[in-house]
Amino acid sequence: MSFDLLGWLPAGISPLMALGLTAVSLIASLITAALGLGGGTLMLSVLALVFPAAVVVPVHGAVQLGSNGGRAVVQRAHIQWQLVLWISLGAVLGSALGGHFAAQLPENLFKLAIGLFILFMIWVPRPDIRTHGPVKSFLGGTVISFLGMIVGVTGPLVLSFIRGIKDRRELVATHATLMSFQNSTKVVAFIAYGFAFAKFLPLILAMVGSGFVGTWLGSKLLLRLPEKGFRYGFKIIITIIALDLVRRAVMSF
Repeated sequence: MSFDLLGWLPAGISPLMALGLTAVSLIASLITAALGLGGGTLMLSVLALVFPAAVVVPVHGAVQLGSNGGRAVVQRAHIQWQLVLWISLGAVLGSALGGHFAAQLPENLFKLAIGLFILFMIWVPRPDIRTHGPVKSFLGGTVISFLGMIVGVTGPLVLSFIRGIKDRRELVATHATLMSFQNSTKVVAFIAYGFAFAKFLPLILAMVGSGFVGTWLGSKLLLRLPEKGFRYGFKIIITIIALDLVRRAVMSF
């Protein structure tokens, strides 16, 4: 993929589209800051409408690395490092295995997997896992990171795995740290399998920057909205996007 005449956008991405993606990143971070989850799913859904499926997960991982990394730094005093250690070790293995699988997955199956997994994350209740032994944490990190290399968004799964943490500050900080490490291993794995991040780096940096703005605005603007109604409307929008991804994938078989 070559650069266009502007010198910083990947071919096929117009300045208006880049501006739109930057705005979506702001909104996604705003939603996550205000409601705790959901922004990553929105970002993945929109990226899947714009880019080929094989591009969506790497770019999404890089953008989310910036977003989660900022939250982890701010909340670093509350991180439960022992839990982070074992899940992160599993993430290394899961990313390596998942990257090998993702590199061989056909475009239509990639997009179908993303669409179906988004629907699963939106509508299927996830279990609470209240114990945090080393073996369970390592296996959980492996499985979640393997899935993350294929379907992109695994934040809700990680949250389900650590929901037993009672202190909210520790929960938020540990979740952000785990997602930062998972996204780091994801980026490294995709680089190892030949993904050219340099072609997308200016766009990724712009989206990360707007994401920081969205995080700051989240607590200012969305806290006054009726949370129940907002969550329901958000689910409907994401469901429509995910169903369209599934439709496109099925039509391409």
